[in-house]
Amino acid sequence: MMKFTKQNFIFLVGGIIIYVVDIGVDFWVASKYFCQGQYCWGILILCFRGLSSLITQVFSYEWFKNDWEGTDTGKLKWIFLVHLFQCGIFIRYWFALKYGYQAAFKQKSSGDASERDPPNFIQKQAVDAVADINMLRVFKTFLETTPQLFVQIYILMEHGKNNFCQYAAIITSFCSISFSTVDYQISLRKSLPDKDEFRVLPKLVYVFYKLLTITSWILSISLITLLNVRSSVILLIFLWICGFTWTLKQHTTFCKSKKMEYLYRTVVGIILIFTFFNIKGRKTKVCISIYYATHTIITLGILFVYIFWKPSIIKEIHFTIVSILTILSLVLGIIFLVVYYRLFHPTAYCRPQACSDEVDGQAGQKDRVETGRFQNFIMQ
Repeated sequence: MMKFTKQNFIFLVGGIIIYVVDIGVDFWVASKYFCQGQYCWGILILCFRGLSSLITQVFSYEWFKNDWEGTDTGKLKWIFLVHLFQCGIFIRYWFALKYGYQAAFKQKSSGDASERDPPNFIQKQAVDAVADINMLRVFKTFLETTPQLFVQIYILMEHGKNNFCQYAAIITSFCSISFSTVDYQISLRKSLPDKDEFRVLPKLVYVFYKLLTITSWILSISLITLLNVRSSVILLIFLWICGFTWTLKQHTTFCKSKKMEYLYRTVVGIILIFTFFNIKGRKTKVCISIYYATHTIITLGILFVYIFWKPSIIKEIHFTIVSILTILSLVLGIIFLVVYYRLFHPTAYCRPQACSDEVDGQAGQKDRVETGRFQNFIMQ
């Protein structure tokens, strides 16, 4: 397990700031829509916010129950009340800041020390606390931030009214997605023994891969929604069914209870609508190829439908710009994806004895020590 550094602590503080700003922007944008009489958009923004908060609180409380099993039930009652009022994430941030500060600024440990030694124990507590937060932020990113980004882009394309709050919401969404994906990758490498450090260049390549492919896909969905809302809803439901079915066939073991496991699989199905994640840490060369090939075919299909069904729209400037951005971001995103997996993925540059030939797998399974719930979470 790698050390929790000062740079990691700064990323943690940055993540908290983005999280709080994101909440403020959500309510600000929703209030603007209500003031303008656009109640549908305001309610939709708040619904994404509420759904994301509810699910993250449920998982957060369940993890507290699992971690504190056999301890004082009075503490769990207080934890339950805090989560009931949708503030559980702030308790986790408190623990992460507490352990992270001790690990980054006060602890000095040798690399050969045991995990049970006090310095390394603090390191492990810091890494585990941040890992839990980043897993919850992955849920939030694809249950709230990404759908809200789609709504904002759709409104701009549909109504053509530009205002500051919409641009602020879009910029905040992109920042939130960026921080979430990078922080998750950092936690992944720190929590799993076979993952090497996530350096600056791999971080940039990974962020560009995720942002560009997600942007292209959101623009594609926005285009088909402009064409026909019902078709867009049917497509999204179909994709969720495919993702949920694939998750079921993977026989995930992330949660201790069956009900929570099915909720986890439902959420992963939603995540797979927007981007690819490895669910079981196995070989994914074929799966990821099929996934992005399908996205490419659907994107091109949507553009061809516009060409043959709505040729009058093609003459509009906004359609030309959106089409170019969609294709360009898709092509660049796939290029960054290939570069990341060829050059910067842990199985491409980590130590040979700690790696297998898996594209996106959990290598070194026999030599692995127990690493907690993170090893059963979605990989990338």
